[in-house]
Amino acid sequence: MYLNCHTYYSLRYGTFSVEELCLLANKHGVQSVAVTDINNTSACLEFLKIASRFNINPLVGIDFRNRVQQQYVGIARNNAGFRQLNEHLSAHLHQEKSFENNAPDLPDCYLIYPFEKVVADKKINFKENEFIGISVETLRKLKFSEYLKFSEKLVLLQTVSFRSKRDYNAHRLLRAIDNNTLLSKLPKSEQGAFSHQMISPEEIQREFEDYLHVLQNTQNILKTCKVNFGFGEDRENQNLQVFGKSREEDEKELRRLCFQNISKRYPDASEEVYFRLEKELEAIIRLGFVSFFLINYDIVQYAKSKNYPFIGRGSGANSIVAYIIGLTNVDPIELNLYFERFINANRKAPPDFDIDFSWKDRNEVTRYIFEKFENTALLGTYVTFKRKAVARELGKVFGLPKENIDKLSSGFFSFRELDELEKLVLRYSSLIEGFPNYLSVHSGGILILERPVSNFAATFLPPKGFATVQIDMNISEDVGIHKFDILSQRGLSKITDAIEIIKENQPDTKIEDIENIWIFKNDPEINNLLKVGDCIGVFYVESPAMRGLMTKLQTDSYLNLVAASSVIRPGVSQGKMKDEYIKRHRDPERRKRAHPVMNKIMPDTYGIMIYQEDVMKVAHHFAGLSFDDADVLRRGMSGKKTSKGQIEGIESKFRSNCKEKGYEQSLVDEVWEQISSFAGYAFPKGHSASYAVESYQSLYLKRYFPLEFMVAAINNGGGFYDVETYVQEIRKCGGTVHAPCINKSDHPNVIYGKDIYLGLGYIKDLETKVVQQILENRQFFGSFKSLDDFVDRIHISIEQLSILLKIDAFRFTGVDKHHLLWKAHFKLNNTKPKSTQAVLFKTPHKDFNLPELEYSKLVEVYDQIELLGFSLSSHFELLKNPMKASVKAKHLKHLVGQEVEIYGNLVNARKTSTVNRKYMYFGTFFDSDGAIFDIVEFPDVAEKYPLRSKGIYLCKGTVVNDLGYISIDIKWIARQETAGDPRLETSYRKIG
Repeated sequence: MYLNCHTYYSLRYGTFSVEELCLLANKHGVQSVAVTDINNTSACLEFLKIASRFNINPLVGIDFRNRVQQQYVGIARNNAGFRQLNEHLSAHLHQEKSFENNAPDLPDCYLIYPFEKVVADKKINFKENEFIGISVETLRKLKFSEYLKFSEKLVLLQTVSFRSKRDYNAHRLLRAIDNNTLLSKLPKSEQGAFSHQMISPEEIQREFEDYLHVLQNTQNILKTCKVNFGFGEDRENQNLQVFGKSREEDEKELRRLCFQNISKRYPDASEEVYFRLEKELEAIIRLGFVSFFLINYDIVQYAKSKNYPFIGRGSGANSIVAYIIGLTNVDPIELNLYFERFINANRKAPPDFDIDFSWKDRNEVTRYIFEKFENTALLGTYVTFKRKAVARELGKVFGLPKENIDKLSSGFFSFRELDELEKLVLRYSSLIEGFPNYLSVHSGGILILERPVSNFAATFLPPKGFATVQIDMNISEDVGIHKFDILSQRGLSKITDAIEIIKENQPDTKIEDIENIWIFKNDPEINNLLKVGDCIGVFYVESPAMRGLMTKLQTDSYLNLVAASSVIRPGVSQGKMKDEYIKRHRDPERRKRAHPVMNKIMPDTYGIMIYQEDVMKVAHHFAGLSFDDADVLRRGMSGKKTSKGQIEGIESKFRSNCKEKGYEQSLVDEVWEQISSFAGYAFPKGHSASYAVESYQSLYLKRYFPLEFMVAAINNGGGFYDVETYVQEIRKCGGTVHAPCINKSDHPNVIYGKDIYLGLGYIKDLETKVVQQILENRQFFGSFKSLDDFVDRIHISIEQLSILLKIDAFRFTGVDKHHLLWKAHFKLNNTKPKSTQAVLFKTPHKDFNLPELEYSKLVEVYDQIELLGFSLSSHFELLKNPMKASVKAKHLKHLVGQEVEIYGNLVNARKTSTVNRKYMYFGTFFDSDGAIFDIVEFPDVAEKYPLRSKGIYLCKGTVVNDLGYISIDIKWIARQETAGDPRLETSYRKIG
């Protein structure tokens, strides 16, 4: 009955979800509903999936609008019609083109023009599938219109956007946000009508009692529309089914690749290897995943042909086929990886292959995929309204002062003390929170389908230019679309860039093959870095929490690191499994506490669940669940979408089976609590192993080429810490870091021996075109000899030159930068010709006698802070008052149990909630020697001394040794005052 219903996927317009629309239809006794969101098809598949639960006949379509001006509504008669609508919408979204007054030829669709639009355009010619939409409001106008005679073309078009006055108010707020205007200034033309609500079929019947043919025409449309997709258990695999010419050839090709490459991975392959390989191949072929493997292989081969570094991970890393053909570097035999985590007889979805590329290469790999495969799109995702952001947006819409908006968005206020307008902001914030705000691009999902993407949804074109589908991962999987994960990270670029830098800086040095992980895994020097937590800059293991964990575990091997990579995840920690794992790892006697069944299932981890597949192992071997149920449980506990009530049903079966096996209730409760705690925060073992491989590659470079590695790390955006921390690490490794220099620096950071010059690209407000001009000129004409030579060769404004002088980029001249600044103002004028060509005859430069200028090292420090974001001098030199007697980080291990005072420069502070909903801080500092130490502030202390800003602190507390990990339990902490900025004094105003 309703042919134009909006959900909140009519972005910044609609006000309720798909399920709420179904509930609304049930409430009014409406049996047929069409979801037609504004220029969006995100809700269509979800609606088709759930409509049967509400006994609703579902129709899908699109409300085509130019902003809020409705042009026409398209309803799909069948799947072909749905594709036609998606193609029509996609074409306009890609070109950012307005919709014409008349729809194109869409033969498998019904097209309905709103009555007001028909009258305004004086439209009198209608195709067979085109109709005039009449609402309750426009029915009164129809009676006196010439269009009354178009009796066969009249249908009911009662728009549904709201349920109530509250929804309508929320809609107006959303429209004000979208228009970036005050609510009081929102034009009527930018709003929907309050009457756009659902009314009962009986009321519709009364309103149209003299025009029953309108309702009959509408019923005829409803009866002839049917769009079909299989979901869940009924879904078909929509991915590309055949990579080559036929399924048979694909199967032969996958086998050929395996047996051609097996000797490279297993020179003396055992019977176990061949058995596992045949078992996997049989399952892959039977389940129809051959093309999935071959497509991933093709992508990886392209990357190899371009020398792009990559790393394969995800559940696919449990596969020996993936290891043999080179999709991963993780040996499932060595690590005893669980086959059923990768694939099982009842699995309908292919395994996950997360393939990481360098952030520099990922776009090129994506481009290759789009060119290679026909039916391709990026996967979409929705950015939703978050509470703080909504409060801020609504505060603007209501015209609140900035301080009031800041207060509401921060969450630090007493509700009783708020005025009525502020309370109204919070009320509507809670209503709008969670609504989709805008469409974005999934972090790495790419769809490669058997049929055109438009069969399932429309696409839009984000800035990078790759078509992106208007549906997210969850509904895609429900309908049988399984993404390829093509991701990016900076860790891989650190490795490749470091190797190139080493070749330039130490051309005679031999570098091990970075793919030869076996050498790195068995190098005691590298393993010792893990053991002592000396991992700043190393992918995945540099955070304070990870360094602390590795110290406690005394991590000294690849297998230990694989375990640590998963133990650090919140799910393991929250289930109290982390602490118990550490204790059992350190104390063989304690391992005997493990339940015999659990110990038999997971001997490598002492009977403790730390990996995702451990959930499956325990569910199957401990509780007797089928692998199918065990995998559903694993998916549910790892944050994957499952059907409503599935987990509850499996828990009941789990407990029932355990009772039959005679387990004590306390044991069953404990095991289930551990499983539940995983909830999205545990890695598959193969995934952890993939991360560990990359960590070892970085560790090798850090151990034997620390300066080059750290330069590569900074050039690739650093990592967990800020640039200043990595600069400190360079000093610790024996390097000297210099400010940018116009003769030595490049755009990124460069290294000459042990001297590192920061890049010109680091200087704030220095224009890119200036940097390019300097580097190009230097390349063609050699180094600059003086400021005069620079001014002759480079066209630059006095403002840009002042930046270079303030950072002391001309220090090679031996002239104080303050003198040079004065001279630059005299020498440079705005009439200088705009030419980058070398001049034949240079105008002689006049020199000037300047008075003696006062110099202060503090000026240098504050200039660096202003232009680089940090100082190359030690922050300890900025202290206003001298440090009193205190200990250093190197002394702490000898002072366990004692109360100490220590000065530290704050590197990182992590605020975390306790079980009592209080908060505490974990802080990382380095002392005046550059050595790192960690502190803990428990809730009582954290409340008094919050760690909110960087700087030098005097820390007082008790030294604690937790299984070899040294930290300080803080009693009090005080931020130390630093010397003020001398540039603000009169003597420096003229020369700044």
